[in-house]
Amino acid sequence: MTRIIAVSLSKGGVGKTTTAVNLAAGLADSGKKVLAIDLDTQGQLAKALGQDTPYTLAHLVEGSAGVDEVIVNARPNLWIIAGGRQLAELKRDIARKDIRPEMTLAESLEGYDSAYDYVILDTDPSWDVLHVNALFYAQEVMVPISMEVLSIQGLGEFHQSVTGIQRYHEELELKYVVPTFYDRRVRKSDEILEQLNQYYATKLCTPIRYNVRLSEAPGYGETIFEYSPSSAGADDYRQLVRRVLSNG
Repeated sequence: MTRIIAVSLSKGGVGKTTTAVNLAAGLADSGKKVLAIDLDTQGQLAKALGQDTPYTLAHLVEGSAGVDEVIVNARPNLWIIAGGRQLAELKRDIARKDIRPEMTLAESLEGYDSAYDYVILDTDPSWDVLHVNALFYAQEVMVPISMEVLSIQGLGEFHQSVTGIQRYHEELELKYVVPTFYDRRVRKSDEILEQLNQYYATKLCTPIRYNVRLSEAPGYGETIFEYSPSSAGADDYRQLVRRVLSNG
């Protein structure tokens, strides 16, 4: 059965795309077939993997390009569907739908996703119709959260939104909370980590340490495992991949 994981939080700057890219790459390296889908108008996921495709998720949903044109093989065992500015119009089209607009994404991917062991969704930071579609499609939610007070507040609000969707989509579970930009030298990092542990102990993953290599890798179109395989960032994302595999 395909596991569908939304990397999600309605806040920017927390490392969602970095987490989605390296989680997908790590799962692919472990031998799993992975489809990573970018739901952000900025289209950073494809760029982070060194891919440039004229077709995006919007083309697939609207039917203006076929699945073979839209799904791109980016690495061994790793395929992607790019995002980009075309998603802005798709959001407007979904918002105008009268019947089950929240199921547009799931219905568009039905029959294609079963070829993969994992589907990883890189959501955008705004709470909009496409973000809601991602959560109605996913079974699991992974929340990257940076070590700052505003992110903690954002997590609380986001968790309430997820709870609202669970009333209609019972399979959805907020399963992973991933601290990002963790710096042991900064006391605030440990304080926030302790707060997260109080509320999300069973969901809390090993922190992703602040590591400049993580911010450099996308500029070269590489995952952290390719760009700096012996770095702290690579070690931390390997741990996250193991956590996800063991929760299967």
